[in-house]
Amino acid sequence: MASASAIGKLSREEFRRQKDLEAARKAGTAPAALDEEGKPINPHIPQYISQAPWYLDTGAPSLSHQRRQENEDSANKLNEWYDRGAKAGPAAKKYRKGACENCGAMTHKKVDCLERPRKKGAKYTNDNIQADEVVQDIAVGYAAKRDRWNGYDPAEHKAIYEEYAAVDAARQKLREEEIDNQTTTDLAAVRKVAKAGKGEGKERDADFGSSDEEDADEDKYADAADAVGQKLDAKTRITVRNLRIREDTAKYLINLDPDSAYYDPKTRSMRDAPNKNIPAEEARFAGDNFFRYSGEAPEVQQLQLFAWQAAARGNDVHLNANPTQGELLHQEFKEKKEELKDKSKISILAKYGGAQYLESAPKELLHGQTENYVEYSRTGQVIKGRERAKARSKYPEDVFVNNHTAIWGSWYDSSTATWGYACCHSIVHLSYCSGSAGIAAAQASSAQHLLASASASQSAPMSSSEPLVNQEDSSVLHSEQNYSKKRVGDGDVKLDKDRLAQALLDEKKRKLGEGSDERTSKKRKGVLESSSHDVTEEELEAYRMTRRMTEDPMANYVDSETF
Repeated sequence: MASASAIGKLSREEFRRQKDLEAARKAGTAPAALDEEGKPINPHIPQYISQAPWYLDTGAPSLSHQRRQENEDSANKLNEWYDRGAKAGPAAKKYRKGACENCGAMTHKKVDCLERPRKKGAKYTNDNIQADEVVQDIAVGYAAKRDRWNGYDPAEHKAIYEEYAAVDAARQKLREEEIDNQTTTDLAAVRKVAKAGKGEGKERDADFGSSDEEDADEDKYADAADAVGQKLDAKTRITVRNLRIREDTAKYLINLDPDSAYYDPKTRSMRDAPNKNIPAEEARFAGDNFFRYSGEAPEVQQLQLFAWQAAARGNDVHLNANPTQGELLHQEFKEKKEELKDKSKISILAKYGGAQYLESAPKELLHGQTENYVEYSRTGQVIKGRERAKARSKYPEDVFVNNHTAIWGSWYDSSTATWGYACCHSIVHLSYCSGSAGIAAAQASSAQHLLASASASQSAPMSSSEPLVNQEDSSVLHSEQNYSKKRVGDGDVKLDKDRLAQALLDEKKRKLGEGSDERTSKKRKGVLESSSHDVTEEELEAYRMTRRMTEDPMANYVDSETF
């Protein structure tokens, strides 16, 4: 099967013929494709296996790229390198044309010659002509080309060992001479020299002593070393515990936020966790209350409470004076309590029955319900029991980005029916917050403000006695009533008395002019076309006030009696 790179881009007809040929080969009605060796290729092999990559593509159907490539002498090629300093045959006796003018070799020029520059070169003296170097052309592979140790002779590293061995031998000889020059009868020095003489030919330390002696000395001095956070006296074996290991971080330095958990400097305690957003199991320090109610601490508190209650009843139990007695008495008390509970349970079931109702499913399976009792104080603190863990959301909450002080979706623009930020009234998600300036710009670019400004500029100038502020407020209010998305007449409607009177007058004129001639109707039509086609609140109210309620049965009733 030829690869796609060799075939190139196929036309629709060629692609269809190729698919038909593949289907025929899989069905057995067409002969299978042959590789370069003449072997048939299984048509059921997937395309990602039969198709060769671009760097191994030969343009013909083949599976050779899936077989192991045969590299001739791959192990030898990896270690092949240039033979340094190799000479090709004996040196010439006479200078040859084109050779190096300095040494007379034919394999390089004068500028590339590595021999010391002569006062008169071999070109002029014909003396001491050097032999030609062996120029090798080694075709290395990918790994050999990038091997930083390729061509390195391990025998060169032996010189480093020999140098260090010579230095150790000289140091040993010097110390032997110093001991011989001393006229002492110290038994330890004699033993050290004797052991040094017996240990010749073996690896020895620089001080002529064995490693076992040094280990013994280290153990001797290690007893006097202080442990971390402790002061240990090796003679009296008294351990003095410091207040705090200095490598630990103080509780008040874990979270420097002043609104974090309270730290009592007198007792050096921090009851709450300094970092609320980190789980207690993963936090470095989760508060003193977490340690107080975790591990074996609750058991110790129960034991202390039992000792106090037993002492209050007249028993001679003191947990600090005799902790073993208190532990045994507490264990005996719990066993007796369990026996009494079992006896009372058996007696009640034997008398009243109902043992089958006690064999119920676990609490976790009963629709997630539980009978755990939790009691809260007036301030919302847990007094008794354990509070149910709050469900954590997998999405980040209250995350402010781009200088915003409110989250996305905290503000809704009713005029454009879009969501945005309440801090700047921006409706573009992940935009940069501009604060009050953005709110003013959003109000200035709104449709109501633009239409109000356009209507104010086109309307007739107001009288000099009317303030300009009232004019702008009335125009903005009028535009909001006319161009907002609310239905006309809905909600809290504010009507202008002057506009309402004018609308009533126009409505009466319209009804009176309904039966006039065609000329009057054409004139009125031209007036309506020139005016605004939008209905204001005042016009709607005038229409409601002047229309006839035909469906009202009391609309045409006239009382003849006078009162």
